[in-house]
Amino acid sequence: MSLISRVQQPDSQGRIQHVTPERAGWEYVGFDAYLLKQGQTLRLSSDNKELCLVLVAGRASVKTRHAEFPHIGKRMSPFERTPPYSVYVPHHDEVEIVAESDLELAVCNAPGSGSLPARLIAPEDVGVERRGKGRNQRLVHNILPDNQAADSLLVVEVYTDEGATSSYPSHKHDEKDSPDETYLEETYYHRFDPEPGFAMQRVYTDDRSLDVCMAPYNRDVVMVPRGYHPVATIAGYDNYYLNVMAGPVRLWKFTWEKDHAWVNSDQYPRSK
Repeated sequence: MSLISRVQQPDSQGRIQHVTPERAGWEYVGFDAYLLKQGQTLRLSSDNKELCLVLVAGRASVKTRHAEFPHIGKRMSPFERTPPYSVYVPHHDEVEIVAESDLELAVCNAPGSGSLPARLIAPEDVGVERRGKGRNQRLVHNILPDNQAADSLLVVEVYTDEGATSSYPSHKHDEKDSPDETYLEETYYHRFDPEPGFAMQRVYTDDRSLDVCMAPYNRDVVMVPRGYHPVATIAGYDNYYLNVMAGPVRLWKFTWEKDHAWVNSDQYPRSK
């Protein structure tokens, strides 16, 4: 079972990733990534989806039917580790993106049904937090968390230093009728510094009916339909990933795998 989408050469629109619910075999999450040249224009229709456009790297002007967001974007690499500029686009809208520098653009999508307006998500609107301890530390940018308005989408970016783990201890959010979890499909868009790097990511269930280990490289996408999904970096390469989640209930609620939950406790890190 393939849960990885390898990066492709840019098509005529600059698209390098195209993950649809049909391709992933699920219901909610879609993800595209583009590499646009300075001066290039990209036009998209949201149709029955809501979009979150994340400027992973570069500058652009963005215009929808009823709103304009000129000259946004500041960081030229995600590894500057500053929060990005993003734009929320509601369903049944049109959007035009003009690249004002070379631009790496992520287009996150999920079902839209409400009446929210298009809006800018500026760096100062992004919640920044550090999680974990020991070799399980990461920097988190909450771009579109569940306490900010959207119909379905949850969007977050995570930085993990070389030799560390994240999305760990192993956790899952795949139960639709559980008091302890919400059902959320998820994609990981991976980047590495330096670019030749890779990470190890495992997706597995308690009964091991799903148990897949992958090595995502720069700009690959890992799809998580269910189960646990930890990431481990390797020496020499820092990892960034952009997560997109969506499901029938817009709430991030998960459970830890019992065997590894102790890593959250005072027993870790262990003294040498």
